[in-house]
Amino acid sequence: MTEPDFLRNTRASYDAIAADYTERFRYQPDIKPLDHAMLAAFAELVRDGGHGPVADLGCGPGRLTPLLRELGLEDPFGIDLSPQMIEIARKNHPGLRFEVGSITALDVPDNSVGGILSWYSIIHLPPDQLPLALAEFHRVLAPGGALLVAFQVGDRLHRRDELLGHQVSLEFHRRTAETVIAALAAADLPVHTQLVRGPVTDGVESVPQAFLLARKPSTAA
Repeated sequence: MTEPDFLRNTRASYDAIAADYTERFRYQPDIKPLDHAMLAAFAELVRDGGHGPVADLGCGPGRLTPLLRELGLEDPFGIDLSPQMIEIARKNHPGLRFEVGSITALDVPDNSVGGILSWYSIIHLPPDQLPLALAEFHRVLAPGGALLVAFQVGDRLHRRDELLGHQVSLEFHRRTAETVIAALAAADLPVHTQLVRGPVTDGVESVPQAFLLARKPSTAA
């Protein structure tokens, strides 16, 4: 089967910027307070559910995977499309597990993870691919498992052909919270908590940011 262009372009782009991306965000201030609050709430839901390990999908160089462990999650692991990002994550965090993979076709068993962190990992998905990824999230989550999705808010496509001094081919699909909430509901992942905050003036954000907490329904008694 021919690989979709968006996967090939996204992988090549992040491979190209992996080292500079890691360096750029190494000196970022700590996770913003509201973002951290959502991560902490997510971790508490996972701990309370006790349904297994947590997958950091679209983990990049492993920036947040160690934080999940700090928040009390015993077995967080990361998956990313970019082999170069995974190589850096493994080097910088040797005590954690990282694998190359796509969120549209996860090499993860059914009902095997207690939580999924999707931290800006849906932003490069074309509209027709979003349901595929969310169906994968539903498939691998254990009943009662928690999901936290973060993304940039908007209603248009943003393209970049240069990033961090490298030639890239990246498409950023900005979506409203309502659009993603509806897509999650269609995937049987109902959202129970949402946060939309304005952009922080830090040289990175230019649009509002959304954070959605959802849960896979428990198996009926």
